Amino acid sequence: MREKIKRRDKYFVYILQCKDGTYYTGYTNDLDARIKLHNSGHGAKYLRGKLPVRLVYAKEYNYFKRAVNKERAIKKLTHKQKQELVRIYERCREAN
Repeated sequence: MREKIKRRDKYFVYILQCKDGTYYTGYTNDLDARIKLHNSGHGAKYLRGKLPVRLVYAKEYNYFKRAVNKERAIKKLTHKQKQELVRIYERCREAN
């Protein structure tokens, strides 16, 4: 009998800002490890030559599918829309 894939846990959708000002969006179940992986140059090919990156947005989800769907939605946003999302996120963090 095959083992079921665990689909309920903590998942994060995140936006990284590259040194050239562009944004990279992804999802993971270990945010700290993923950022270290990206900054070490072993992450996404898109980030090569754009390092270092810094975390500018993160949201936690309890279900894999919700995180994946949110990542897809964010990737469809324009650069200006992503900037606004990051601004709102930073304002909320400052308020807390």
